[in-house]
Amino acid sequence: MAAYSVYGAGKALQYGVSPIPAIAAGVITGCIGGVIRDITAGVPSILMRNEIYVTASLVAAILFVILMTAGLDAPWPSMIGFAFGFALRGIAIQWRISLPLHRGH
Repeated sequence: MAAYSVYGAGKALQYGVSPIPAIAAGVITGCIGGVIRDITAGVPSILMRNEIYVTASLVAAILFVILMTAGLDAPWPSMIGFAFGFALRGIAIQWRISLPLHRGH
């Protein structure tokens, strides 16, 4: 998920998309795989659960875009964005850290 978040944001930046929409493109790219997996498996979507998933994708995309726009040479923005997104998701899984339930749940 973190790798696809970085890839989606990077592709958007290559096409001249400004940073905020590029971050959104990265999050969408990163999360759509989980949605497809859940639909195929017939389980509730990862996006509807309180797991740290979209947040980790957002962290990866934001770090990547910030580092790219700051002028850091490749492949560092990709590696750093991926590492932080992957680590956040891994930590959340390992220690069962999740976001609070929203009121509608």
